Amino acid sequence: MLDLTGKVILVTGGSRGIGAATVRTLAGAGARVVVHYGQSGEEARAIARDLGEERALALRADLTRPGVAAELFREAALWRGRIDVLVNNAGIAPSVTVDEPSGEWAETWARTLQVNLVAVADLCREAILHFRERGGGIIVNVASRAAFRGDNPDAMHYAASKGGVIALTRSIARGYAREKILAYAVAPGWVRTDMAEGYLREHAADIARDIPLGDVVPPEEVANTVAFLASGLARHMTGATLDLNGASYVR
Repeated sequence: MLDLTGKVILVTGGSRGIGAATVRTLAGAGARVVVHYGQSGEEARAIARDLGEERALALRADLTRPGVAAELFREAALWRGRIDVLVNNAGIAPSVTVDEPSGEWAETWARTLQVNLVAVADLCREAILHFRERGGGIIVNVASRAAFRGDNPDAMHYAASKGGVIALTRSIARGYAREKILAYAVAPGWVRTDMAEGYLREHAADIARDIPLGDVVPPEEVANTVAFLASGLARHMTGATLDLNGASYVR
């Protein structure tokens, strides 16, 4: 059992799916967790109530708005006076194809990159500056199998944003390891969440054929991986990406 007692961890997109599983796993290992949410306030506050006010705090921030991500980090750090681990999990995946009007195409790309990459970069910047003052810290960025394998034609913007997250993570690891700042990425394939359930049900046969292990990733497996990285037990793995996709894409 990992022991995260004493660590203060910010999880973005912590109200549902992978984020909610991660929050509960981290808290179960002893961490205090800031549960960020964008729209799902009721779910985030319910998680915080379940875990208790000493263990969790729900904070809202609209990551589609430039500059808000940095404000979120600073507000989160005020809760316990510090952040030890940043988990960038929040993301969006709206659909758009080259056949859509150019305005819709441009708006979807801009919004996706803002949430999935620019806000992540802003949070990482705040974390680096904060960790420097504290003698180190850990960043875990949730990317995607799509960063390496690519995605469907209606999700090229999503794949591109996650590819940027991988490059960002590797750059942080190389640039700040000497300051004891560690950075990792986690790259899931399909994950069984409420948001994905409709698609998974509709395309169950195709997805099963695509995944040698036979089923999609439970969110708890992603959460367990994040918790392991947050523990600091694998310092020399900094810069690495851990894949969770049932061998549907092996690098």
